[in-house]
Amino acid sequence: MNTIETILGKIDSAKDLDFGIIFSESIELFKKTWLQGFLMFLFMLLIMLPLIIVFYIPLIGMVIAQQNSGYGDTAAVEGFFAGMSVMYILFVIVAALVLGSVSVAIIAGFYRIMRKLDNNEQVVTPDYFHYVKKDYLGKTFMIMLATIAIAIPSALLCYIPLIYTMVPMSFFAVFFAFNPELTLGEIVKASFKLGNKKWLITFGLIVVSAILANIVGYLMCGIGLLFTSAFTYHPIYLIYKKVIGFDESSAIDEIGTTLPE
Repeated sequence: MNTIETILGKIDSAKDLDFGIIFSESIELFKKTWLQGFLMFLFMLLIMLPLIIVFYIPLIGMVIAQQNSGYGDTAAVEGFFAGMSVMYILFVIVAALVLGSVSVAIIAGFYRIMRKLDNNEQVVTPDYFHYVKKDYLGKTFMIMLATIAIAIPSALLCYIPLIYTMVPMSFFAVFFAFNPELTLGEIVKASFKLGNKKWLITFGLIVVSAILANIVGYLMCGIGLLFTSAFTYHPIYLIYKKVIGFDESSAIDEIGTTLPE
């Protein structure tokens, strides 16, 4: 088990990372995990579907009203926003936060799956929901709030700070996945420490991975994005692996928990 002092010490003493090696290793690891990445996004889509339906029901009503009154009818638009009560807006916001925290938990589960496949261990479906439990959801909810609290002010400052903070924030889920015992403050502190230390190579890998994932996804008629989007998580995992590493003895202890019940 890594303590925050151990983690910060490893970050301070971290050696330089090679862009080409991490990128090529990301591709090799993706060959093992592409199906699990697709399933992760499928699960997240299914989780978000109820919120999407609830949000778009009033919008559909507005479109129907516009069709009855004629397109460009501002009265229909005003009626739409007037009909959105404060309780409805609050419900959508709270629901988005709750479902967002579940998504963070599933992403953390995917990092755990990635590690297992990296070690050629067996993966089962419940691994996706390892952190979707009451013991962890409170912390994933706080991680979600912390992400919003950092991202919104950063975006309001002409987006330049957001470009910088997106790198440390990308480590939130991976630190939580492999160190769930850390507090929210410790996760944020460690993520910003690693993000600051390895900002340039992390930013470059995220950008190149996202571009490659989008190009390949669109070449597969767009539907391929469901299969390739998870590629962007692989460099983050490998940077964490090379800088922080894992307690392999704990992995051996967990083998029994990976078998189907």
